[in-house]
Amino acid sequence: MLNHTRVTEFIMQGLFDHPQHQRLIFGLFLCLYVTAIMGNSLIIGAIAIHPPLHTPMYFFIANLALVDILCTSSVLPKMLKNLLQEKKIISFDGCMAQLFAFTLSSGTELVLLTAMSYDRYVAICHPLRYVNLMSKDICISLAAGVWAVGTINSLVHTLLMLRLDFCGPNLIQHFFCEIPPVLALSCSSTYLNEIMIFMADIFLAMVNFLLTTVSYSFIITAIFKIQSSKGKQRAFSTCSSHLLVVSLYYSTIIYTYIRPTSSYSLDKDKMVAIMYTLVTPTLKPVIYSLRNNEIKVAIRKILPFNSK
Repeated sequence: MLNHTRVTEFIMQGLFDHPQHQRLIFGLFLCLYVTAIMGNSLIIGAIAIHPPLHTPMYFFIANLALVDILCTSSVLPKMLKNLLQEKKIISFDGCMAQLFAFTLSSGTELVLLTAMSYDRYVAICHPLRYVNLMSKDICISLAAGVWAVGTINSLVHTLLMLRLDFCGPNLIQHFFCEIPPVLALSCSSTYLNEIMIFMADIFLAMVNFLLTTVSYSFIITAIFKIQSSKGKQRAFSTCSSHLLVVSLYYSTIIYTYIRPTSSYSLDKDKMVAIMYTLVTPTLKPVIYSLRNNEIKVAIRKILPFNSK
């Protein structure tokens, strides 16, 4: 057996190569982070306190807001701290914890978006059976299953990562601990990890993408069959926000993971990572509340300066 010095910490690559802009970027990202946390917390609070929002659709939106809080909080605090430091270090245990939390949020969101698509499919294609098909018990079971799948997936990947040897180098080619850049630093066989990543790509990413696409194919077909233009507009308005969120999420996923190897660029990958860890979670509360009067009413109940 060879004696290896086990890595106890990793060095993060900076977000940008311009140290003079670090404080400006810190201020901008801090504002976006606070906005994302406050916006998603407001959505959860509004849905919790406003009885008209106690429906399956808003129940899943509250779960999505919780996922976004977990996603941004797993990456942004450490990234903001590193922006103010010359040497950007994260401990081995801290890196594994960040990897677990981020993988949990991303995997859970994939399955949750599919559950939300199914909810909209039942509401538009089978409105008379909606109350029975999306009862309180079924919604709770769906949500529990979504979080269970995300947790098991993240736990498996993290445990497989912990069994690997890291004996140097310890420079992560990213600004947070994600599976591919951390896996690249291992000095032992990563074959099993790569098999599990491939299986997760198939069963979590591709299958959920196909299910979501099929759901919206049925939804769009059903909307076009509605005779009145007012009915079409009303039906489309119930799923337009979710469709926009799905498009935002999958466009970043497809750009990041499904493209030719020759087109990979570290700087572009960092920008896309900022999109799905910070910008998208900030935009979602705006998307869900912009054209939704019920959420606006509920938010006014929470915010004292909007009480009029």
